[in-house]
Amino acid sequence: MRLEGEALLLRVFLGESDRYEGRPLYEAIVLEARRRGLSGATVLKGFMGFGAHSRIHTAKILQLSEDLPVVVEIVDTEEKIQAFLPVLDGMVREGLVTLEKVRVLLYRSR
Repeated sequence: MRLEGEALLLRVFLGESDRYEGRPLYEAIVLEARRRGLSGATVLKGFMGFGAHSRIHTAKILQLSEDLPVVVEIVDTEEKIQAFLPVLDGMVREGLVTLEKVRVLLYRSR
């Protein structure tokens, strides 16, 4: 079975070492999104990147970084994502949040 519709994609760009209340920030965001009933969340770890401070973070062996880039992606209805944004305001001290409208094709077994 395939479901289609419009949704909003929330991306949170942060560092692997960012913390919230003693745990990794990416983990805190995913757990809070789950607690609030959002459809799902995925955490992606980058191999290389730079942010606002233009400092390169890389996984190269000779340049080990303990703060690799991390992206949390959440797709849900616009209403649920908009309701989640104030929660992020209280969790993210430094990072980037992007929103984009997406068309969802969801496959589920009958």
